[in-house]
Amino acid sequence: MVEIKELTVAQAHDGFKSGSFTAKDLAAAFLDRIAQLDKAGPRINAMMAMSTTALEDAAVLDEYFRKTGQFKGPLHGIPIVADTKGMVTTYGSAATKNNVPDEDAVVVTKLKEAGAVVLGKTTVAEWACVWFSANGATDYEFTKNPYNLAHDVGASSGGSGAALAANFAILAVGEDTGGSIRVPSSFCNLVGIRVTPGLISRTGFCPLVKNLDTPGPMARTVTDCALMLDSMVGFDPKDGFTGFAATAAALGLPRGGSYTAYLEEGPSKIAKAKVGVVRQRFGSDSDPLCKAVNTVMSSAMAALAAAGTTFVDVEIEDLEHLLDRAQTYYQRSRADINAFLATKPHLPQDVADMVPLSHPDKPYMDFVCGVAHGPTDPETDPSYAGRILAGDELRRRVNCALAAQGLDALVLPDVQVPAPQQADATNERFAGKAFPTNTFLASLARLPAVSVPAGFTTAEQGTLPVGMELVGLEFQEQNLLELARGVEVLIGARRPPPEL
Repeated sequence: MVEIKELTVAQAHDGFKSGSFTAKDLAAAFLDRIAQLDKAGPRINAMMAMSTTALEDAAVLDEYFRKTGQFKGPLHGIPIVADTKGMVTTYGSAATKNNVPDEDAVVVTKLKEAGAVVLGKTTVAEWACVWFSANGATDYEFTKNPYNLAHDVGASSGGSGAALAANFAILAVGEDTGGSIRVPSSFCNLVGIRVTPGLISRTGFCPLVKNLDTPGPMARTVTDCALMLDSMVGFDPKDGFTGFAATAAALGLPRGGSYTAYLEEGPSKIAKAKVGVVRQRFGSDSDPLCKAVNTVMSSAMAALAAAGTTFVDVEIEDLEHLLDRAQTYYQRSRADINAFLATKPHLPQDVADMVPLSHPDKPYMDFVCGVAHGPTDPETDPSYAGRILAGDELRRRVNCALAAQGLDALVLPDVQVPAPQQADATNERFAGKAFPTNTFLASLARLPAVSVPAGFTTAEQGTLPVGMELVGLEFQEQNLLELARGVEVLIGARRPPPEL
């Protein structure tokens, strides 16, 4: 039996080379674990659809290795979870339960070319704009957090987060508009990176706010996250935003030809780094759950400071106002989703026809209801131009905050609180309040950010993971991953969940 818990890409490849197991053996072991734990046992509910060809795909890779003695690519035989052709793809909506794409998204094609084996696709928050995991496609059943089954996994890539935390795969594809990679990474003790939008193609993905959207890798280690990123980036003529990928390549990025090239310098790099602390986005200690997160962050930063990291407080003028003003979900998302639906003539052509005006018994759906019934043309909203300008101003101020003091990154918790309980979706905990995420800072400024495990709350607070977010300038993904590797080594906060 293949031991798959906490398995890394390098360990899997060592197993293939030594003959300890094959790619088919590995895929079978993961599929067996999913069968035991996802819709049975604790019922994690991370998987939406399963591949019927995964074992066959892995066997083809085994034959290739047997004949050539070479791996097909850097992800040869590595089990991943991602949206792919031939499997039901719902976008979290009951109205699309029978939608089966007939071609892969460009990024999935690239991952398959690198040798990855797609095991299945994961659950997603409804239309990728709900902070809780329950959605119409699963009859509003929550996805459970493997670290504490009474708690949620958060945001639209929550199924991917739960799948990795539960050891259902080695790698996962996420998509991040306002935090949908980083929030579940924080809640599930993972590494996830939001890249500069346009570094990775979005062709085949349903958008939410097209100029902010980006797919990205999720993994249990920084190294595996960086390896996956290598196989995702690149220009795509079908996605004009990927001119950013062409620019990065022209600048010689990543240095050394891989985002992993200098990762092992991470501990010395973080020890010499100067990092700005965005105290404005730390929750109040008067809230016990915010205090729990702040305690974890303080402990992690103290350990880094003891190793040599310099932390300075950074004040970004008018930050709260700009974070609110720069959001365009209510103005733009309906039009962006509808433009995608126009490529799917077998589906309803207006998201407003698939989402009611309100869900009185599901208050966590208020945001998606508002988004779905926004204007069909964002330019008809009188606030739209001002919001675009506010986003540009936020970007300038964050950039200046980094540059003025010669900072290597900004730091803050991904979310001001630990993973909420599933019951918090329908009780009064967040009534009338915005979900306390900090991920909008990087998203609305269109900057890269990485989440890396910082530690856990106490047993009295649920023993829940807390993620540290590092934000950098445009195209600084490699720098952020190296800093994250330093955090990973010096803090050592990654650990598996309790036995399921």
